[in-house]
Amino acid sequence: QVQLQESGPGLVKPSQTLFLACTVSGASGPTAFYYWAWIRQPPGKGLEWMGVISYTGSTYYSPSLKSRTSIARDTSKNQFTLQLLSVTPEDTAVYYCAASTTLILGETDKNLYDYWGQGTQVTVSS
Repeated sequence: QVQLQESGPGLVKPSQTLFLACTVSGASGPTAFYYWAWIRQPPGKGLEWMGVISYTGSTYYSPSLKSRTSIARDTSKNQFTLQLLSVTPEDTAVYYCAASTTLILGETDKNLYDYWGQGTQVTVSS
């Protein structure tokens, strides 16, 4: 059974870089034939797909976030990470990591994903 656990700072100041990690357990980690995605949900709004990294290291990003987003893998730690540059209060959200065995682009329906993390709250405020 694959489990995903998000981690990172709960509070980030505007203009700083947000860095989150998703630790994978119960599988072969990022080297397994999975796709690893980041999805977020701002308060009072729907889920927003941010991007995904494949088991080969290929990345795909939401066009609206592409200029500020970077997803990477750290196979030594069984983690994949999210970096979001120049955050603003509009980036305040619960951030989720998710895994799928097929490439999913732009979709936030949880039923499409094989595994989904608990989520971590990130607040952007001075």
